[in-house]
Amino acid sequence: MLIDTHCHINFPDKFPNPEETIEEARIAGVGQMIAIGCDTETSRAAVEIADRFPSVYAVVGWHPTYTKDYTRDALTEIEQMLAHPKVVALGEIGLDFHWDFATREEQEVALFDQLDLAVRADIPVVFHCREAYPELLDILEKRPHHPYLLHCFAGNLDDAMRAIDLGAMFGVDGPITYKNAHGLRDVVRQIPPERLVVETDSPYMPPVPFRGQPNKPAYVAHVNAALADVLGISPEECADLTTKNATAFFRLA
Repeated sequence: MLIDTHCHINFPDKFPNPEETIEEARIAGVGQMIAIGCDTETSRAAVEIADRFPSVYAVVGWHPTYTKDYTRDALTEIEQMLAHPKVVALGEIGLDFHWDFATREEQEVALFDQLDLAVRADIPVVFHCREAYPELLDILEKRPHHPYLLHCFAGNLDDAMRAIDLGAMFGVDGPITYKNAHGLRDVVRQIPPERLVVETDSPYMPPVPFRGQPNKPAYVAHVNAALADVLGISPEECADLTTKNATAFFRLA
């Protein structure tokens, strides 16, 4: 069984027929999916879809590029969602210096508030980080260790080693399949296998051979096969490995 640890099937404009998407994933060997929120509205939708489908879990929180609209009052609802039995992490939170939808200050206010909430709630954290790994790691290194997952990891080897020292997990996505992603594959080889999980970030970043099309949870099988090749193991061994890792991190057992 595979677990797609990061998808946005809770976005109704992208996945208007979630039943069909989930069934297609099941046929492809994907037994569980984790729907990720980006603000209060999409987090609420993640909880609702997790309620409807036994194979779906939810992660709730404020994505850094959405934080221009973040308020501490809004965090109260996120905190209430964390009590839901199918909410398995806080996220995706972090820093994004690629886009200018929210200032660094706005992003950091939401980040610090949510990190504190994760500690209070004793729940894992899923990070979005783009062009900001040194800055995010600087912040995390000053805090007590906590269960962290760096979704769609795209940092360099130094970033990876710093995150490993924090005990972090790493999400592997479609880019691992891209022809020119030699640097990413080299970094992934240096990460302990017990720190790796697979994800799609559907509908974004589809793997080969689906580039240019909307991504789907079913396609995590292609990510798994590419990761298996990088690690020098069979796809079945990689599926067992990443499922075990995801189950432990998200406390699904």
